[in-house]
Formats: sequence, structure tokens, C-alpha cells
Amino acid sequence: MAFTAAATRVTINPPPGVELTGWGYYLARCWQDVLDDIHATALVLDDGHHPLAIISLDMMVISRDFTRSVREQIAAATDLAPDSILVSCTHTHNGPASGGLLGVGQVDPDYEAFAARQAAAATIDAWNRRVPATAHVAATNRADLTFNRTRENGPVDPTLTTLRLDDAAGNPLAMVVNFQAHPTVLTKLHPYSVSRDTPGLIADRLEQQYPGIIPLYLQGACGDVNFHRYFVSPDRCHEPARELAGSIIGMQESANRLDNTSLATAVGTARLPTRRWTDDEIESDRSEALHRLEHHDITGWRDTIGRVMTNNPDDMIRRHGGDEWKAVAAMCRFNIEWTDRMIPLLDQPEWLDVDVQAMRIGDLGIVANGSEFFTTLALDIRERVDVPHLMISAYSNERIGYLPDAHDVQARTYAAWQSPKYCIQFPFTEQSGPAMCDAMLKTLATLD
Repeated sequence: MAFTAAATRVTINPPPGVELTGWGYYLARCWQDVLDDIHATALVLDDGHHPLAIISLDMMVISRDFTRSVREQIAAATDLAPDSILVSCTHTHNGPASGGLLGVGQVDPDYEAFAARQAAAATIDAWNRRVPATAHVAATNRADLTFNRTRENGPVDPTLTTLRLDDAAGNPLAMVVNFQAHPTVLTKLHPYSVSRDTPGLIADRLEQQYPGIIPLYLQGACGDVNFHRYFVSPDRCHEPARELAGSIIGMQESANRLDNTSLATAVGTARLPTRRWTDDEIESDRSEALHRLEHHDITGWRDTIGRVMTNNPDDMIRRHGGDEWKAVAAMCRFNIEWTDRMIPLLDQPEWLDVDVQAMRIGDLGIVANGSEFFTTLALDIRERVDVPHLMISAYSNERIGYLPDAHDVQARTYAAWQSPKYCIQFPFTEQSGPAMCDAMLKTLATLD
């Protein structure tokens, strides 16, 4: 049977009253306008033996239950096995979330169900429209657009990789783009707008260049990487997309056609070590929150809860309309709520079992996990992997928050210390990242 492919894109704009996620605590950030439509985009590939699907949603995070629902709906209507379906999100902070993160955006169950149905519908439609295709892989490095936000002159993963699918006549059908960078360029400029942010702007430029193409974006290991701050301005906010799209278009001329388009998929388990919260740690957060709320106390908060709970304390004030007390009170409310929810869970095991997924498309490997993956971990995988081309897809199939490296665990940064709180989890340890890397590489190796 010939290698076939098809892609479909559908809109997943939220109805009025649904909150956007990931910009601050208890902001009730319901969207006010649509800057650009957000989508669920599905690509189906079939070699006649092991078909697979890749889905990209313009949402901030997705839950394991969301992924299960999408997979079950697709499997019921196609020959795609649940484990052959990758469900990821671009991590736009101008979109809703599934599964939720405590305090940073209320999840709407009706919207979750709608988005899951749309993702499944797009995949089923693509399955029914498969046509003979060829696959082409290209890669280059762009280290000039991003920076490591957790340490000065810290590492970034510069790898920009594409998978292009053409029809039998050589016309581009679809393209998967994989790059690492937090898509928050438009968030500060349009905090109450629905938007795909930079991944969407890249897609728009590719569609202009290749009429009829359907691009989809797999977000890389951007847990500690942002686009440079100087792009966050009305004059420069389109530059990252313009630069990346230019590189993508330029490297298609030398893209490698995959003569081997055999497909394979696998799902494995990573057992990640965690560390139980201590009674003193929980009591410290609760007592400070209760004291400040009772006494309306804002003294020194930037050096205590402000230092731990946000990368920039003064941003919290601006996001709460310039009201310092309102910002402090929101953080105190969070500390009371997370400790209320965590205390009954303190007897759970000190590890977290999570899924990892691997795919092979000829010489292209894709590895995926549900974390906000850190750069040093991604670079470790790239150094040890045994495939000619690799895509790393974070924010996939579930959400487990930031997965920091040893540097951030030791420093007790926002990613290492605050993220597990709004995920209602124990904090990760220095061994958690390496355990994830090993599991991802092991799962990919089963496809050889």
C-alpha cells in the first residue's frame, strides 16, 4: 500500500465567559476579543501497517483525561489505535486549558468537551481524506531568537525541524514545525485576546508561501526558554515568526525526502522521583498567607511569596490593575488553597508515573512527554539519540508542570518550587529529569 497522508484544521474558539490560562493568580481573565482563531490541527499518516496521528491544539495545557477522550473518539471511528495518536498543545497563553492549573485560569468543562470533540473530528476527517504522499525532513539552527530565562547565558535548544508532506503532484499538503520557545510574545500586548501567538503567525506565513498547506506546530522543550523580551512590542512582535518562517521556507529546498516511510509508535512509562512536602514547608506558606490576609500586610512580600510565586513580582501588580494588595491577596489565597488540597495527599508515594510517547517516520523520530521540559534535558536526549532527525514534543498527552533540571531544583526556582504547587504534586528532584530522558530514549529505541 502506498504511503498516504492528510491534514485537517478546525476552529476551537471558546464561547464567552471562558478564561484564558497562565498569566497570574485569580485574574478571572475571560477573553474579550479574538485576535486570531485558535485551532485543533490533525495530521494522519498511513504506511498500510501502522497508521499514526499527530494533533496540535492552540491551548495552554491538556490533561490526561482530555487525551483519553480524544483518542477514544478517534479509535471508535478509524483504524488508529489510541497509543498511535499524539495529542499536544502549542502552550499559547492566550488560549484556555484542559485539566487546569490551580489559580491561573478556571477550566470550563463544556469547553474541554468541545475542544476534545473538535480534535477528534479533525483527525477522523483527515483519516477519511488520505491521499498518496511523500515525506521530507529538514532542520537548521536558530539560536538568535531566544534566551534561557532561568540563568544568565544559559543554554537553548536551537534546533528547528520540519516534516513536510507533499501530494503525488508535489504540492505541499501539510507541515509539522518543531521549535522551542514560550509563545508569550503577544500575551503582554493583548492579554485578553484569544490568539495562537507566534506559532499561529508562523502558520499564516507558511500558508501564504504554500497555498493549500496545513501547518501544525509541536512545541519543544521551552520550560526555561522565551523569545527575547525586546520582541514584546507592537513594532517587533511579528519578528520571531517572520524569522522562523523564513528559515523554514529556505530550508525546504534542501529537505531530505524520506525514502523509508515506515511508521511505528510506542507509549512507555517514566517513573519520576519526587520529594514529599515537609510539614514546615506547608505551614510556612499557610501561616504567611493567613497573617497577611488578617492584617492586610504587604511588607516585604516581594522577598517571600513574591520571589517564589512569580518570575517578576511587579508584573503581578500590573496584572491586578496596579493594586498591590489585590496581587498579594491573590497569592495568599493560592497558598491557602494549595495547602488545603495537598495536606490530604501527603501519604501518597514519592514518585510520579507519567506517559512518554515515541514515533518513527522513517529516519525521523518524535519523542513526547507532558511536561514543560527544560533545555539541558532536551540537549541530553539529542546527544544520546540514535536517529538522523529528531523532534521533541513537550506539553503532550497530559500535564505535569515544569520538569526542571538539577540547577533549578537546587536553586528552588519558580519552575522547581511553584509549579508542583499549582499542579498539586510533590516537587521533582535532581533525578527526575534524567529519569524522563532515559524513559523517552528507551521508548524510542523499541521502534528500531
